[in-house]
Amino acid sequence: MSLRPVPFELPAAAPAAPLRWLLPALLAVAGLRLWRLPPAALPDYDSVRNWQIVQEVARFDFTHLFHHGSPGFYLLYAPVAALSADHRVLLVLNALVAVAALGLLLDWVARAARLPGPETALLTLLAGTSVFLTFSGRDFTMSSWSLLALAGLLRAHWRRLHQPTPGQLLRVAAWLAFGLSINYKFLLTVPILAVLEWQRADALAWRGNGWRVVLVLAAPFAVLGALAWLVSGVPLYRWPAVYVVILFPAAANAAGRQGTLQIDFDYYLRYLTEFESPLLLPALAAALVWVGPALRQRPLPVATYLLVWAACTLAGMSLLVKAPRGLLFAYVPLYALPVLLLQKWPRPVALALLLAAVGYNGWQVQRQVLAYAPSSYPQVARWLQQRRIPAVATSVGLSLAPAAQERGVVVASAKSLQELAALRRRGFRYLLLDDYYRVAGVPAFDSLRRQPYLAAWPEPVLASPLLYLEHSEFTGLGYRETRRRQQQAAHDSLQLRLIRLP
Repeated sequence: MSLRPVPFELPAAAPAAPLRWLLPALLAVAGLRLWRLPPAALPDYDSVRNWQIVQEVARFDFTHLFHHGSPGFYLLYAPVAALSADHRVLLVLNALVAVAALGLLLDWVARAARLPGPETALLTLLAGTSVFLTFSGRDFTMSSWSLLALAGLLRAHWRRLHQPTPGQLLRVAAWLAFGLSINYKFLLTVPILAVLEWQRADALAWRGNGWRVVLVLAAPFAVLGALAWLVSGVPLYRWPAVYVVILFPAAANAAGRQGTLQIDFDYYLRYLTEFESPLLLPALAAALVWVGPALRQRPLPVATYLLVWAACTLAGMSLLVKAPRGLLFAYVPLYALPVLLLQKWPRPVALALLLAAVGYNGWQVQRQVLAYAPSSYPQVARWLQQRRIPAVATSVGLSLAPAAQERGVVVASAKSLQELAALRRRGFRYLLLDDYYRVAGVPAFDSLRRQPYLAAWPEPVLASPLLYLEHSEFTGLGYRETRRRQQQAAHDSLQLRLIRLP
């Protein structure tokens, strides 16, 4: 008997599932994302800086508009910040954007694969309870809007493959330009699109249309660059320069990491095994065997199209510095593959297995995300206000800033002992020894742990495995070393210590 894979085809199914199956599942996902979210703190330095920059842009200060190459993100939220600087409003809105992005992606998958209603609902619940997507859907970074841009890009590119017209190609370019204005990491979609265009082999992208694509891609750089120059005198080259600095850093960061290349094919496999659904890696392996041979088909079947996105993202990110967010553009394809492959199984067995997988994900989300949600930063800010302490330095972390701003307390972050000494000379008399410095891999502050403290509080998120892993990209550490450091930190019961500077 031959063991060669046969061409994979989805079984005939009912027409695409109506919204009555998708929407209830999305509401359940939204409930999970919003559960205990308003009282939560902004968990990382980037979230707080984004909150601060959005407020600057709302005041028409475009000095930092191109921070992380994300002007679109700041401009989208500036009108909200003009009405309210409350970080909780922005957190909730960003979480809802992530849910909307998930809905657009999964609606497209369900329609392209002609999934029945129950399978669509289970796919939505399964992808929606991804541990990382839940975690990143509760911060104030670019992940949510990046996922929305990806949804638009995949839908547009799928239509372009099936309707190869110049108009469809320009829609793809427009979504790509939008994504690049949100997150510099949207550049990672370009090699994957190139692979898919090479497979399609109709030369539409360069057969008289190349200059139009270039114009569409260049338009945001020209328009926003000119806007920032006119309003705040920002050099016209600032946005492109961000890409150069990120790709080729001239100096090591505060954790000592320099460079962006880091070949490691083990990191993401370990992460997916430990934190995400146990269906993912077996489904990816099975898809390579059963769906991979369909690469010769034109246009591609939807399962093969998703496989290309998942496999190329996983392979490409294994060459660069690592963090779970490196697979942002692969999570939905990875979660869609087992659902599509299970369409070959007896339906009761497939539905039962998917339901069990959703339950497992929910259990993991409780353990790895929700269990770390309570925050003590509001208590710290209240304590400082009650004792009339007007300003406090922090060790790398800025998560105290939103709560402190509400109480009229100034917060300044020090990323080294030298910066802390400079703050001391400026009149700062207190330091919140925030264990975020351990997350970020800046060990110099360890010497201050021996100092007596005036007060101390727990901050569970600073012992979170996901927060540590998300900073692997900053520290340059591998998976095992990052987890070892997190497990050491988890033994401490107090993550915030207020000490008086000598």
